Amino acid sequence: MNLGIIGQAVGLFAVTNVDDILILALFFAQGAGHRGSTGQYLGFAAILVVAVAAALGATFLPEPVIPYLGLLPLALGLKAAWQAWKHRGEDGDDEDRTQAGGPTSMAVAAVTLANGGDNIGVYVPVFATAGVGGMSVYAVVFLILVAVWCSAGRFVATRPVIGTALARWGHVLLPVVLIAIGLLILVEGGAFGL
Repeated sequence: MNLGIIGQAVGLFAVTNVDDILILALFFAQGAGHRGSTGQYLGFAAILVVAVAAALGATFLPEPVIPYLGLLPLALGLKAAWQAWKHRGEDGDDEDRTQAGGPTSMAVAAVTLANGGDNIGVYVPVFATAGVGGMSVYAVVFLILVAVWCSAGRFVATRPVIGTALARWGHVLLPVVLIAIGLLILVEGGAFGL
């Protein structure tokens, strides 16, 4: 396996799932235990299926059009930045994302999938340009990293200082990363003569 693509997969997973650590931490704090991990895998597998299917469809696009897929994560990043700016100064309402008494695996999966729209938007152009072999590497690395993310969520659930920092800065980091990914895809692909 190419170590470069593995490193890219690790970085892409980390930046597109930074918001999931807080949500997972909340699930684990509510006593979800193993159900949180199972639900995260189910939800993330659904995200991968949608992204791979869309990317395979995108491979039928003419070669010069593919770099313009970078507009999708760019738009998602701008939308996330707008939401963060619009809601600045408001307290988070993360407790509404969870169910009292510990969520079921399906509840965790549903939240993961619902929260994964930005992931799909970023993964599709990356997968489309990576080809089938690259997509396979990304998928395997992502599925391994889901276990790491579940462990991190469990760790954060027991560390109030870390959870507070993520709650405070996660909404800023996500738009910056999405915008950077979108611009990188556009520039590397030569879109708009860049």
